[in-house]
Amino acid sequence: MRMTEQERSIPAVMDLSLRIGELLLDNGAGAADVTATMQAVAYHHGLRTAIVDVTFTTLSISYQATQDDAPMTQIRTVKQREIDYEDLTRIDHLVRDILADRVDVAEARAEVARLTSSGHHRHRAAITLGWGVMCAGVAFMLGGEWIVCALAFVSAMLIDRTQHAMARRRLPTFYLQVVGGAIATLLAVGAAAAEWEVDPSLVVTANIIMLLSGIGFMGGLQDALTGFYITAGARMTEALLSTAGIIAGVTGGLSVGTVLGVEVGRLNPGAFGLESWPVLALGGAISAAAFAYASYSPKRVLVPIAVIAAIGILITNYVELAGFGRPWAVATASFFVGLVAFSAAGAVRVPPLVVVVSAVVPMLPGLSIYRGLSLLAEGDGHTSRGLLAVITAASVALAIAAGVILGEYIAQPLKREARKIETRLSGPRLVGPLRLRSGRASRRRTAEE
Repeated sequence: MRMTEQERSIPAVMDLSLRIGELLLDNGAGAADVTATMQAVAYHHGLRTAIVDVTFTTLSISYQATQDDAPMTQIRTVKQREIDYEDLTRIDHLVRDILADRVDVAEARAEVARLTSSGHHRHRAAITLGWGVMCAGVAFMLGGEWIVCALAFVSAMLIDRTQHAMARRRLPTFYLQVVGGAIATLLAVGAAAAEWEVDPSLVVTANIIMLLSGIGFMGGLQDALTGFYITAGARMTEALLSTAGIIAGVTGGLSVGTVLGVEVGRLNPGAFGLESWPVLALGGAISAAAFAYASYSPKRVLVPIAVIAAIGILITNYVELAGFGRPWAVATASFFVGLVAFSAAGAVRVPPLVVVVSAVVPMLPGLSIYRGLSLLAEGDGHTSRGLLAVITAASVALAIAAGVILGEYIAQPLKREARKIETRLSGPRLVGPLRLRSGRASRRRTAEE
């Protein structure tokens, strides 16, 4: 029995949907965004009853044309995860082209193949330099002098090159984080042993934020809020394991300092006054923009990210000075980031996820983690204070994710209000189309013609 043209195209459409979903999930998109995007692509090409299932490492799509037909199922596995906002932006643009009928299935599959097989325009050495600038920006934001910023810069580049070499040998992320935390701490121990007139603990804090920036706390919480509990649990487990690697590396470095009789010191900054706000804003802007650059973000998005991050870090410190506590201060600033990122991302043609993750980097709880670990390392009467600092760090991470996602929830209907009254929330969409059935109008026009 001969297959019709539509029947022959069904496997191709399913394969295209799966490959798009794989790229989105691989680059940090939430399970809800991946599911909705895959369904939108399938529905646009006539697979109206396609069933999509997304877990942490597996994607599947099933389709049954009629009750009498045998169902077809395709499965793909996500083999690696990395932050690559260039690929994320390109696949987001491809999905929009598909839904606007600017490319057909064959062209879209060819574009996906080119995207997965081609490298980056940005040289790898420039990425290492970007990580160095990011950590120097964090050290500057925390009040470090030029020599501290230089140490953070060198330490970050050394961590990046070491982790890159380890990753090429397929070592698990946990060990990469252990080595990263150890390198940062041992460099600080060396600075303390040299008796330089600097605070080497700032170097450790800056590099902790670098190591935290790739952890998917926000993606895990987004999955939990949107009902993907298995994926959320897996992402949070991965995030906790990566954080445990940082803790192990930093603790090991501090222990080496103790054995050698070198005291790195514990960072206890005072409250920031109005006179230090320009330093905070500039440091936050530099670190956020440098993180975006190191994550292969398009250059056109760097300035908006820097501005949003600078305002966000100022909001954080203003609310904290008002007496609301660090978690509530960070939650307020993250809500602002989520609220404005939706419009900013549309203006520069990138997914909101690119703006959101980069802009919250200066708010990551590197300071709380370092203070907690240094207190725990001292032992005796400092253990309870150390545990409190670690718990505060976890609260800050949760506040960042919750604030950003709430901001995204509210930003979408506010933007649509200019066109029509919108009372139904579509979810915290950080990647992909807002509407699932975005191809219906074009198909209706084609049928009428």
